[in-house]
Amino acid sequence: MNRFEGKVALVTGGGGGIGSAIGKRLAAEGAHVVVTDVKADAAQAVAADIAAAGHRASAIAADIARGAECHALVKQVLAGQGRIDVLVNNAGINRRGNIMAISEDDWDATFAVNIDAMFHLCRAVIPQMIEQGGGAIVNTASQWGLHPAPNHIAYNVSKAAVASFTQNLARDYAPHGIRVNAVCPGEIHTPMLEAGVKRAGRTIADLDRLVPYGRIGKPEEVAALVAFLASEEAPFMCGSLVEITGAQAVA
Repeated sequence: MNRFEGKVALVTGGGGGIGSAIGKRLAAEGAHVVVTDVKADAAQAVAADIAAAGHRASAIAADIARGAECHALVKQVLAGQGRIDVLVNNAGINRRGNIMAISEDDWDATFAVNIDAMFHLCRAVIPQMIEQGGGAIVNTASQWGLHPAPNHIAYNVSKAAVASFTQNLARDYAPHGIRVNAVCPGEIHTPMLEAGVKRAGRTIADLDRLVPYGRIGKPEEVAALVAFLASEEAPFMCGSLVEITGAQAVA
């Protein structure tokens, strides 16, 4: 499929497990993907992988926890590519703990990356999307933003904010041809998840047993959903929060 031929996609957190899968999927379908990540090496490695597969990508290091860097990032992409057709707000961090255990710094960092960055990036991108006649924004929320898990208050609340942000943005900008949706993954097999599992003294097999489908999800499966929502095959999907969980209930 070439659903994104001639289009430009900006993917935040593009050096991570889900972000890299999203970038590779969009590039494989014809997009020029701008991979951005706070880790320059990670962003460059993903862009190199995309280029090695015969597709188009570039890498930009940016700390999107800083509003000024969000605006500078969008300005740089527009200067280099001339347009942004798809914005994937995928970057996120997870600071664990209940309200008494989590530090104020971790609370602030969680919201800076998980929701404030979306605010700044969308403010920077939307005027260009309106000028070009539309676009697609896909946000990475979480199953835990809809059904909170214990002892993850900062992450849960920030992802609930992402869900609300998505629906508010969709209502405001659907008249301009801008579709805004969110994916809400459950447990997905990423390096970040593996690290958390090891800290807890558990295994991936332990998580697999909690999922009715028989296993946790793969980054490529989330990427396929993001690609669908961003594509013209989903023209009437706007303001949707789409769970991808293998029928797993939060425990």
